[in-house]
Amino acid sequence: MRIGHTLPPAAAMLSMKDLWHGLSGVRAGRQSVEALEADIGQHFGARHVALVSSGTAALTIALKALKAGSTKTEVVIPAYTCFSVPAAVIHAGLTPVPCDINPATFDLDESSLDRAIGPSTLAVVAHHLFGIVSDVERVRARCAPLGIAVVEDAAQGMGLTMNGRALGTLGDVGVFSLGRGKHLTCGSGGVILTKSDALAEAIRRECHALPAQSAVETVRNFLSVLLMTVFIRPYLYWIPASLPFLGLGRSVYPKHVPLKRLSGVSAALLRGWRDRLRAAHDACALTSGDLGKRLGLALPHGPSHPYLRLPILVGSPAMRDQIYEQSRRQGLGLSRAYPTAVIDIPELAGLFAGQRMPAARIVAQHILTIPTHHWLSEQDRHAIASCIWTAAGRRDQANRRLPFERWSL
Repeated sequence: MRIGHTLPPAAAMLSMKDLWHGLSGVRAGRQSVEALEADIGQHFGARHVALVSSGTAALTIALKALKAGSTKTEVVIPAYTCFSVPAAVIHAGLTPVPCDINPATFDLDESSLDRAIGPSTLAVVAHHLFGIVSDVERVRARCAPLGIAVVEDAAQGMGLTMNGRALGTLGDVGVFSLGRGKHLTCGSGGVILTKSDALAEAIRRECHALPAQSAVETVRNFLSVLLMTVFIRPYLYWIPASLPFLGLGRSVYPKHVPLKRLSGVSAALLRGWRDRLRAAHDACALTSGDLGKRLGLALPHGPSHPYLRLPILVGSPAMRDQIYEQSRRQGLGLSRAYPTAVIDIPELAGLFAGQRMPAARIVAQHILTIPTHHWLSEQDRHAIASCIWTAAGRRDQANRRLPFERWSL
């Protein structure tokens, strides 16, 4: 157990002032939710917005709404992605079909996508993993002639853009996550966006049937946010990080996906969300650019892009684990991200029998993610770079050459 300065792998901006705003939601209730829906819709240019209890719930409801108007049953998903994505597909009563990825971008591999799409394909999920912008337009061009919907998983890219257009608005329907460790958080929450009137009506019906969060759940979430706000600080984060039962940093497949409306308290916690999101982007962009220079990275979206976490692919799993263990001892917040490809999630054993997804498996075995959030100091960035360069050895550092097969960026 490490005691002392410890960086969380990801962290969103949240202050005591935001908590005070949250308390106002106890009285405002539904008004807070409706005001936030209108504000988000205006900001993103989306005619229809729905707020629910989590990003996973948002994806589940979006898929259920698509399912309501079709007899198709399959949803193509990236073979390396957050474990909540296949969980949402299954919880919506649909079948996930994995599509291998491009390990340099985490985007859907074009040839694998062609093989994954079939007559039963209802939708394709395109994601922006770690805030790395994927080519949603390419996926839409492939899917639109076949009547296949594109669901844009922008859970890790809220507020980012592609060619001047906001992520989350590029597909037929988009979802954001407001969970811990995203660019913007209220503890737990999700957003659904669409410009389609017909799909919006189906989403509205799904949301109308959702139960409200109970008073106990609302209080529990608020207390969780309060504790997170206090203990996310690097000089205190070692305390929750040392408690195994909290499961911090572990990827767990959600066997159950609660579907509920967002509470008024959670909505009120997001007062001033635009300024917070902008500040989070600025901090992530600054850190990403600085680490990019220290490590000699050629970042595809430029040094000012606000990557939620900065991923690298290490040349061997053994070296990856060596760097991770050293960073853990130093409290540097590096993470091995999602530990397996979707096809290797233990809870889904048998569902993908015989499938390979080689690129997704390589990424799962070689990936490390570096924190980029606002809590990193100049000393932290120096320590992270030194930790990685030490693994490369002094000679390689002098030659500015790292012992990695490739950078994912």
